[in-house]
Amino acid sequence: MHLYLDTADIDQIRKGVKLGVVSGVTTNPSLVYKAGWTDYKSAVQEICSIVKGPVSVEVVSQEAKGMMEEARAIAKWSEHVVIKIPMCDAGLEAMSVLSKENIRVNVTLCFSLNQALLGALAGASYVSPFVGRLDDVGHDGMGLVAEIVSCFDRYGFGTQVIAASIRHPLHCIAAAKAGAHIATIPYGVLTQMVNHPLTTVGIARFLEDSQKAAGKG
Repeated sequence: MHLYLDTADIDQIRKGVKLGVVSGVTTNPSLVYKAGWTDYKSAVQEICSIVKGPVSVEVVSQEAKGMMEEARAIAKWSEHVVIKIPMCDAGLEAMSVLSKENIRVNVTLCFSLNQALLGALAGASYVSPFVGRLDDVGHDGMGLVAEIVSCFDRYGFGTQVIAASIRHPLHCIAAAKAGAHIATIPYGVLTQMVNHPLTTVGIARFLEDSQKAAGKG
């Protein structure tokens, strides 16, 4: 399973890439604004120059024609760009056309196996079930991830499953067990995955013992 960062914060992306475990980014206009950017294109190109892997960038148009126009323009910003398109009638129409133009699409706001199946049939490269949001309304978000992975495997779809709306490290464990190809996570969850109190204690004890062995304790 690969890990992406769900952010537009350049410092966080640099840190994640430096750790050697982040291979992509998912972002949208809200995250770009939150990170202090005022130019969407500049933000995306800066992210692409750092991560050098798939960077999902969301369109804002609500009509199929507008989505396609936006997608074609954004796809020229970098070879790493993937276009995030919401699951809806207009989105399906747009992704069906764009996939035939070899523009990679990530189906966003996916909340059911039906929606994921439609995205795969439309030629999407990725589908992103929103785990945390499903959990919030009493549904089994990670159960949906497992269903989608099983369905895609059964029928040989090449579409990859991105576990999105990840809230905590246990979600990452569950995503891996469910067979998700990718989990896209906030930077805070990444740091939680790295740290463990027993590791911290173990390092402290090791340093203390090494100082004693060197006659410094």
